[in-house]
Amino acid sequence: MKDGARRRRARRLAIGGAVVLALAGMNGPWVYRFSTEKYHEYTINKPEYKAKNGHWDIIQFPEEYRQNTIHAALLHTGKILLIAGSGNNQDNFDAKKFDTRIWDPVKGTIKKIPTPADLFCTGHTQLANGNLLIAGGTKRYETLKGDVTKAGGLMVVHNENPDKPITLPAGTRFTGKENGKTFVSKDPVLVPRATKVFDKATGRFLRNDPGLGRIYVEAQQSGQKYETGTQDNYRIQGLTGADARNTYGIAQKLALDKKDFQGIRDAYEFDPVAEKYIKVDPMNEARWYPTLTTMSDGKILSLSGLDEIGQLVPGKNEVFDPKTKKWTYTKGIRQFPTYPAISLMQNGEMFYSGSNAGYGPDNVGRDPGIWDVATNKFTKLPGLSDPNMMETSGTVLLPPAQDEKYMVIGGGGVGESKLSSKKTRLIDLKDKNPSFVDGPELEKGTRYPQSSILPDDTVLVSGGSEDYRGRSASNILQARIYDTKSNTFDRVADPLVGRNYHSGSILLPDGRVMFFGSNSLYADKANTKPATFEQRIEIYTPPYLYRDSRPDLTGGPKTIARGGSATFTSQHASTIRTARLIRPSASTHVTDVDQRSIALDFKKTKNGVTVTVPKNRNLVESGWYMLFVTDDQGTPSKAQWVKVP
Repeated sequence: MKDGARRRRARRLAIGGAVVLALAGMNGPWVYRFSTEKYHEYTINKPEYKAKNGHWDIIQFPEEYRQNTIHAALLHTGKILLIAGSGNNQDNFDAKKFDTRIWDPVKGTIKKIPTPADLFCTGHTQLANGNLLIAGGTKRYETLKGDVTKAGGLMVVHNENPDKPITLPAGTRFTGKENGKTFVSKDPVLVPRATKVFDKATGRFLRNDPGLGRIYVEAQQSGQKYETGTQDNYRIQGLTGADARNTYGIAQKLALDKKDFQGIRDAYEFDPVAEKYIKVDPMNEARWYPTLTTMSDGKILSLSGLDEIGQLVPGKNEVFDPKTKKWTYTKGIRQFPTYPAISLMQNGEMFYSGSNAGYGPDNVGRDPGIWDVATNKFTKLPGLSDPNMMETSGTVLLPPAQDEKYMVIGGGGVGESKLSSKKTRLIDLKDKNPSFVDGPELEKGTRYPQSSILPDDTVLVSGGSEDYRGRSASNILQARIYDTKSNTFDRVADPLVGRNYHSGSILLPDGRVMFFGSNSLYADKANTKPATFEQRIEIYTPPYLYRDSRPDLTGGPKTIARGGSATFTSQHASTIRTARLIRPSASTHVTDVDQRSIALDFKKTKNGVTVTVPKNRNLVESGWYMLFVTDDQGTPSKAQWVKVP
């Protein structure tokens, strides 16, 4: 290079450097932030970083297909059912705009599905036939104190006639005998006949115990003067003769207090093949925020929820028979907070971890334990740390399911509490005297943590927030993988999107994990700017999918009986180390009682593997499963769908 050219190049570089320095002087933080973000993006996309930490990708649906997804379930077609209902949006509720989408994560197609009712805050679980059972939802949105204009509340209707029930239509008027104030029912109510009570020893008739019906009533006009402060008996207008003598109402305080959400009794099966809702018989109780879970006999247990008048269902649980499509009550009364995390044990009893998602008294039904539904016996389990912070905690059956070890993750105080827990708690239900012990701690107190079982027997734990519904910009942009063998967390790539209330995660058949939803109260630390619902989906690709190769798995039958075996083809048979059946997820409100990973015995063949399914039907519930194999590096195959009848 000639001297003149060198001098001109040096001068250009000097001028360029001066400009950069000048910009840095005027906008130092901006330049630093820009360069830092660029460098971070460069770092997280490096192959060696992905191989160690995995990678996150954001998916944004076209605008016409976006919705406030509250519930999601993986269907045996490989597609994802995304349910919003009214999506925690009262304008949608008032307009009866209820949304559902079917998304194919392989083809990238999205389809709108007609939604028959407001399935916002419903319950759901996988059925043996491959359908998804959905029950409950929203009848009325809450009204906050100050916005309530008409005094109202619960009216308990008594029927002392042992010979017949009585039905009161919507619009029935109840007038207080003492206060003289009249309240009107919002819905019809069926009041069962009275029960005759006899002395067991002598057979002598003692009394009639009245049948009871519960109905929401409100004053005819607005204003504080229509409130009542004490209990009163109420005459029912329009009744005459014996009906008027035998039927009456009793109400406590009817006031301008906050009115909670109200539930519905509606129930449906979603058919993944026809891609439509099929109405089945309604539940006996209306439920908003219920948990649905499979029992030992294959029937579905429906628990808790707010009823049709916005009160916690008073411990009346019921079961759905998939054969008859009918609902019947369980024996006795057993009360839980809403969305209780309850799952089937290998001995046929039910394990309640204490995790829940909200409504209910802080001193009723919150202790973890083992429940024998047939006898209604409940045995409490000791050792739980941070027992006052179990609301919005997550519970996961650690893989493999045969070990019957559970992890309870994080959680927070009851209601809108600022309390949050860093704790994880472990319990081995195969111990003679099971007791919780602490596992590895999280870095921050975490409400709404998402957990997904992975095919390599690890668990992905991600997201959540330190405060109620992400208040004060408290979303936790961290993810960890829990190693069941070493009982340790390994920090992996950070998610790009915050997730708290109304969010969830789903393991996909290709070994990735999908995250949806999030419903923050505010978008800033000062809690002055209202937040919007998070409609983007995010996909996490774990480190095991950034290795050089993965085992293949093809062929084989679509059905394997319990205790039966089946042979699948694999070009990598010599490297296969594990085989797992993983039940597809149905996730909402930090509650996913469906997911479980079952270890299969297997033998290698010349061209593949022969797997054997365990015989215990409480371990291997009837239904569709993803069959994964993993190689000697822990890399999973893509799943084959198989059905266990």
